[in-house]
Amino acid sequence: MLEPDQEEISLPKATVQKIVGEILPDGYSFTKDAREALIECCIEFLMIVSTESNDIADRELKKTISTDHVLAALKNLGFGEYLPTLFHIIDQFKISSKIREKKIGSKFRSSGLSEEELLKKQEELFKASRDKLRQQNN
Repeated sequence: MLEPDQEEISLPKATVQKIVGEILPDGYSFTKDAREALIECCIEFLMIVSTESNDIADRELKKTISTDHVLAALKNLGFGEYLPTLFHIIDQFKISSKIREKKIGSKFRSSGLSEEELLKKQEELFKASRDKLRQQNN
């Protein structure tokens, strides 16, 4: 059972369902209870890894948990066999982040608008979206 201050910690059910659906063979499914149990296990796993990562960062007198802290935590917790896969995923993330940054920078420069104008435009879009959502809820 979650502690009172952690009762609202959860994972998006649709995301969990999508992951489970991609893993399970055709014709198999998860009951709602099984999905909830899986979510609770995932949350507990994340809390354990986060705590261990934080402890490692504390020992290094760091206030920010880095990728290295998380990888060391996983190794300390007995999940070292996943490290090669995680190194690959981290490398892919870095590459896609650089590509995304280049695209965003290019779009910003090619828009011909100042940063202030773009922020104002973004706020207008957010307001329109909120207004539309309110209308749908009424």
